[in-house]
Amino acid sequence: MYYDTLDTSRLGGYSFPMALVVIPARWASTRLAAKPLADIEGRPMVEHVWSRARTASGVTGVVVATDHDKIVAAVKNFGGDVLFTGECKTGTDRVAMVAREMPDAEIIVNLQGDEPLIPPEMIEEVIAPFKTDPNVKMASLKRAFRPGEDPSDPDIVKVVTDLNEDAIYFSRSRIPFPRNEGNYGPYVHVGLYAFRRETLLEFTMMDQTPLEKAESLEQLRALENGIKIRVPTTGHFSVGVDTAEDLETVRKIIKNGKKQ
Repeated sequence: MYYDTLDTSRLGGYSFPMALVVIPARWASTRLAAKPLADIEGRPMVEHVWSRARTASGVTGVVVATDHDKIVAAVKNFGGDVLFTGECKTGTDRVAMVAREMPDAEIIVNLQGDEPLIPPEMIEEVIAPFKTDPNVKMASLKRAFRPGEDPSDPDIVKVVTDLNEDAIYFSRSRIPFPRNEGNYGPYVHVGLYAFRRETLLEFTMMDQTPLEKAESLEQLRALENGIKIRVPTTGHFSVGVDTAEDLETVRKIIKNGKKQ
């Protein structure tokens, strides 16, 4: 394991919380090989993610965490900070490796490396609950469904929250069941997470839980262990890259300078 170029002094001099964005960037992908290095307008995808994260207000550092030397080289080439992690079971485990190296970072944001269009405002929104509520240990985001999205699609993760916007449940099934009309959503879960550092380290030491295994949703491990997840609603939207078709869509958006 090696760690390059991060100036830890950047974590000082900020008002609470000191937030570090970590971008897990894995070489292997079942649907798109070497995805973090996919070219988008002459720059690797991971650089687009890194650049957007750096502009978010309240972010005190951005680190790419990866398992491959070519990604390390690419990040160093554009002047980014990088941690070589080797193999990890999950992206969250990769993020936790950075957190262990950075004891001064109070809040750790897990930003996926396939989000080249992530609005910086979404990063600010996932950090915001920690500023106002000292009891928040973990946060994520939700958004309204967009035209054409099917609430019964198992590839779209849904979330329901209580009146304090803490998650009650996440599911691939449609929740809640719309037996009666009302202002209940449904809402799409946005896979952007923020943790207090100690919560992240605790979370990655926990065994997988029954609901997590059933739904294949890692965040259910937190709920099953009594960790509340604050999930405010965002009005922003991002196009993630899972397939070659997604990549072409993102390329067109960035080339045309459009906002999604």
